[in-house]
Amino acid sequence: MPIKVMAVCGTRPDAVKMAPVVLELQKFPDKVNLVVAVTGQHREMLHQVLDVFRIEPDHDLDIMRTKQSLAQITTRVLQGIERIIVRERPDIVLAQGDTTTTFVACLAAFYNKVAVGHVEAGLRTDNKYDPFPEEINRHLTSVLADLHFAPTPAARKNLSAEGVSAGRIYVTGNTVIDALLSVAERPWSFRDPTLSKVFSDGRRMILVTAHRRENWGEPMARICRAIKAVVTEFPDTVVVFAVHKNPVVRDTVFPELNDVERVHLIEPPDYVPFVHLLKGAYVILTDSGGVQEEAPSLGKPVLVMRNTTERPEGVEAGTAKLIGTETDRIFQATAKLLSDSDAYNTMAKAMNPYGDGHASVRIREALFKYFGMD
Repeated sequence: MPIKVMAVCGTRPDAVKMAPVVLELQKFPDKVNLVVAVTGQHREMLHQVLDVFRIEPDHDLDIMRTKQSLAQITTRVLQGIERIIVRERPDIVLAQGDTTTTFVACLAAFYNKVAVGHVEAGLRTDNKYDPFPEEINRHLTSVLADLHFAPTPAARKNLSAEGVSAGRIYVTGNTVIDALLSVAERPWSFRDPTLSKVFSDGRRMILVTAHRRENWGEPMARICRAIKAVVTEFPDTVVVFAVHKNPVVRDTVFPELNDVERVHLIEPPDYVPFVHLLKGAYVILTDSGGVQEEAPSLGKPVLVMRNTTERPEGVEAGTAKLIGTETDRIFQATAKLLSDSDAYNTMAKAMNPYGDGHASVRIREALFKYFGMD
């Protein structure tokens, strides 16, 4: 009898990293009865990714509300996912990463005595408020999980230190690399006139993404001031800032940067064009976890605008540098890469520690082993 697997996604990063697992499990219809449930925590951006990978969700909670609180997200997801679990009766719930959707879906599974598999398990900063609320979401999800799919040996070490038995941890690599490599191979040209010009005028493009809660307000303003300083100092550069849909982010970024020459504020691109923006960038400034993993696979230095990172492997390997959110520090770190070719090449050519593009196969094999199907 096939096992019933329920894969849950809430945000765009969830969908990017869960999509390769879903596609891998779909190859085995005789062994897997697959159910895909989405919460819509980031509705528009989530469905962009599902469309790219041609994944049609079986359930969509559509919980997105303007400026909703974490408590409201938690309540809506818990009630909605429990209804789906009661209806579908899966053998295991798979959730990815560190979003509120991830933690709460696993809690709902626990309440119904359903096994939990955690994709991208074991990431830690050991600062409960940084990133907020993701760090605690990770810890709570690990307590609930039965299978832990750790992307790196360092993540496995974190889980072992917290008492997770070795037999329940599988080092798989990160599924984001599976997704990235499959999309990066697709031919692409930008039809938007602004982006077409960015890629044709010969200037070095700096790609920026910033959205985390701990960077709302003054930290975001400092980031914007650093960007202005960079384009002023380096006239051969152009900045493309993919501005998150969250109104709190936009209320800071647009007043600061909307009229700055050679700074282009764009809507968050669909996943495929975003991958090709990564490919075309010279340097990437971000507070995103996923971008820290994706960019090194494309040979792009990453400056991480955060005070902590749950992905220290990239920093240790030299593919990423943690620079915080102070204006001068962001400027100096970016200027170093723009003016020092040795410093640039050291980061660009460092080995990516996050995977080889086969993480989803290892996760599927672990699931089959868990259910005695190997």
